[in-house]
Amino acid sequence: MSIDGQHQHLIFDADDTLWENNVHFEHAIEDFLDFLDHSTLTREEARAVLDEIELANAGAGGYGSAAFTRNLRLCYEHLAEKHIADDDLRTVMAFGERILSQPIELIAGVEATLARLAPRHDLTLMTKGHPEEQRLKIDRSGLGGYFRHAAVVPEKDPAAYRTLVARLELEPARSWMIGNSPKSDVNASLAAGLNAVYIPHHATWRLEEQEIKGDVGPGRLLVLERFPDLERHFLDDIDALSG
Repeated sequence: MSIDGQHQHLIFDADDTLWENNVHFEHAIEDFLDFLDHSTLTREEARAVLDEIELANAGAGGYGSAAFTRNLRLCYEHLAEKHIADDDLRTVMAFGERILSQPIELIAGVEATLARLAPRHDLTLMTKGHPEEQRLKIDRSGLGGYFRHAAVVPEKDPAAYRTLVARLELEPARSWMIGNSPKSDVNASLAAGLNAVYIPHHATWRLEEQEIKGDVGPGRLLVLERFPDLERHFLDDIDALSG
């Protein structure tokens, strides 16, 4: 339903847009590298091996803490310079498994901003990863009530965005994907014909970094510093967006 011709469809990423997520993975990686303590590889070189394993397994293994834990184990088995004992593997896997027990920490201004946007616009949540894990985080965040629909998808690519638009009968010109990932949130949604809002995060996953391609589709691109800046564009200055 339109509000004075200014109604917009706002699609939100979850991890590292609404709440902290990748910082927990980064802490686990630091502890893993400490435990590995490789004698010839630098920490960055060992991390690069883990990146390659994660990239190779992303398609089949998916995303989330369970996939990450398996990748840590594979990396350790590949790089360990000693006999691998069962206790060693349990230690390595515990670095990843503990991520599930981390508290949900909302990013500053998120809930207040969603509360102001929800009465004016149509809000949707779109996240990728393990369905049960992502839905548990949504429940624990306390933010689910702000969204008309929540979608957990295996990958956020142009096809996934087109499917969401068709299912929810959204108008692409009035639809905005809001997130921190240049690859999954910005470039993929722009390629699907949507608009995009890029809100950088200091700990965005390295494999989600990509040069932003603002000219791949007809949609507009906004770059904001903080989540609450959405109010300035979708409340105060909404006429400029819908004109």
